[in-house]
Amino acid sequence: MGKGGQSNEENMAAWLLGINTLKIQPFKLPPLGPHDVKVRMKAVGICGSDVHFLKTLRLADFVVKEPMVIGHECAGIIEEVGSEVKNLVPGDRVALEPGISCWRCNLCKEGRYNLCDEMKFFATPPVHGSLARQVVHPADLCFKLPDNLSLEEGAMCEPLSVAVHACRRADIGPETNVLIMGAGPIGLVTILAARAFGAPRIVIVDVDEHRLSVAKDLGADGVVKVSTNMQDIPEEVESICKVMGAAVHVSFDCAGFSKTMSTALTATRAGGRVCLVGLGHNEMTVPLTPAAAREVDIIGIFRYKNTWPLCIELLSSGKIDVKPLITHRFGFSQEEVEEAFETSARGGNAIKVMFNL
Repeated sequence: MGKGGQSNEENMAAWLLGINTLKIQPFKLPPLGPHDVKVRMKAVGICGSDVHFLKTLRLADFVVKEPMVIGHECAGIIEEVGSEVKNLVPGDRVALEPGISCWRCNLCKEGRYNLCDEMKFFATPPVHGSLARQVVHPADLCFKLPDNLSLEEGAMCEPLSVAVHACRRADIGPETNVLIMGAGPIGLVTILAARAFGAPRIVIVDVDEHRLSVAKDLGADGVVKVSTNMQDIPEEVESICKVMGAAVHVSFDCAGFSKTMSTALTATRAGGRVCLVGLGHNEMTVPLTPAAAREVDIIGIFRYKNTWPLCIELLSSGKIDVKPLITHRFGFSQEEVEEAFETSARGGNAIKVMFNL
């Protein structure tokens, strides 16, 4: 039951109907189960994957075959709770973890639920996303926000979770110098997470001057502008090592191209680790044998697991500040939804585009 005479208000959502076609249309909510909550969405961020689905209707093996509500970086206010929900009440402000795993398979039982084959993840076909007035979601995937965090910061827990999961997988600490390939939104949150995990030196690499200046403002110790040309790798690795002024213990490839991965593998010291975060190319040509001969470990990550409590703690304690990353804000009208996605797709000075519903 909505407040302020809104009980009959139709729930609207932003539907992805075809290539470059978004329409705000009615959205019927599933029934509220005993362990579910109904959340009024307040802040929803645009992710690169959302833009990719809009432009091509596919991402890796996920294909949009029928209309789908878009969006998965989100936070809102609890409106209604199921009969068995004990930890949340209407009025609570929450950040939502967007993936529902089965909790029955071996991977889930081992705690690696992010790898569950049955995962139902917001705005990954055929599952509807969260750019809607209201959603129904399991209560155990809704995390209460402390009073000193905004709903926008709550929505930023999703991209931050990718970086936190990567830092855990790569074992970042006070003795690991970090190289980051790519200063897009995920590369930038990886700076913040790696610093919070104790990394003493962080160098970031990109082709874009503006992104590198943002990275510097966020606390990168050094930046290196590179080209897209494979032939430039030896020279660029030399620059990276010079700017680092020490060994590169861990590299994060937040772009995921042959060039970025080859650079990361070459720049990382013997016995170091390279963590592939970005998924730019499905297949790459990289110098694997020389890297293996130097015992450089390659780690993959997929989304995240058990990260929201830590993200909320890092944000509320002030160890991480994501507010500078939110560069553009839009309301929830047909015109603004279209403009927001165009802004995000253009890149330029847009880092995180956020909807305020």
